[in-house]
Amino acid sequence: MMWKKWVVCVLTLILSIAVMACEAIPAKESLPAQQTFPYRMEVLADQLDVPWAMDIASDGRILFTERPGRVRVIQSGKLLPEPLISFPAPFISEGEGGLLGLVLDPDFANNQYLYVYHTYKEGDATFNRVLRLREVNNAAQIDKVLLDKIPGSSIHNGGRIKIGPDQRLYITTGDAHEPMLAQDQTSLAGKILRINLDGTIPADNPFSGSPVYSYGHRNPQGIAWYPDTGILYSSEHGQTAHDEINRIEPGANYGWPIISGEQQKEGMKTPLLQSGDTTWAPSGMTFVSRGPWKGQLLVANLRGQQLQKISLDVSRPDTVLEAATLFQDEFGRLRDVVEGKDGTIYLLTNNRDGRGNPREGDDKIIRLVPIQP
Repeated sequence: MMWKKWVVCVLTLILSIAVMACEAIPAKESLPAQQTFPYRMEVLADQLDVPWAMDIASDGRILFTERPGRVRVIQSGKLLPEPLISFPAPFISEGEGGLLGLVLDPDFANNQYLYVYHTYKEGDATFNRVLRLREVNNAAQIDKVLLDKIPGSSIHNGGRIKIGPDQRLYITTGDAHEPMLAQDQTSLAGKILRINLDGTIPADNPFSGSPVYSYGHRNPQGIAWYPDTGILYSSEHGQTAHDEINRIEPGANYGWPIISGEQQKEGMKTPLLQSGDTTWAPSGMTFVSRGPWKGQLLVANLRGQQLQKISLDVSRPDTVLEAATLFQDEFGRLRDVVEGKDGTIYLLTNNRDGRGNPREGDDKIIRLVPIQP
């Protein structure tokens, strides 16, 4: 019987050693992905009608456009049933046109101004224009037309508007399906434009008396400034792939339709990043100013159905250190990405824009809330 006791003791010893060994194995590789992801994902609003752009007021309200012609408001975490404003005819929402960009005035809390970009018809012609609205008690009216007769079409309307560190209004415009307009410095199509907040032309614009800031663009839909340097970057839809991320310099020619992607020509700028034969269809973009992804450039992709996270070399502004993709096919088409003042990141889906496959609850605003260590 002694040998049986000896066997039991040996087996007990072996089991104890095995248990201690298992406890000593680092478990980090077996953790679920969501435990290592530095943000908590939440759906802020759903059942939306093609949200295109958003901005956040100092009082916490979130204002956003829906392409069919409404400015909506989220207040205290709830989507208000009535829009801030709805646009009647001659406003139109056809193809890629409609109510597109939106940005709040830096002094919105006091002057209640916001700016929008929309498409309209005049006879048989299609145009885009930039309006200043004034909001009172979650209702808005048109205050002033700041820039008019931007060539439009059912495609290539651009439409992103943002206010730069210099307190000027920047506007992206597409080539309105007439490529050579992008090379015509007298046309407002295929450009990045820059105006004062009252609609006048800044005296230091690169072309005297003109709102044109850069030209040779096909269909730019995103602009953002690096937080530390104030350098401007833009995203642009290429033709049959060859999408671009560009560093924007005043007065520079970005080549469309003469060059695109990796093609080169003297006097024309080439992108710091381009998609080659892959299609991203990049749209809204933002630099993250705080939190886990501080310093990263985020770009919403439509056809690519992903969020790009790009790291740039601050000392060499044309140098990409790393480019990664997130949420591939998880949310579908992404139109815009915005950072809130608390570091929360907001994503706008566009699966109901006529080119996507709507999913349950689409379209949505999804927010990524930083997880505090």
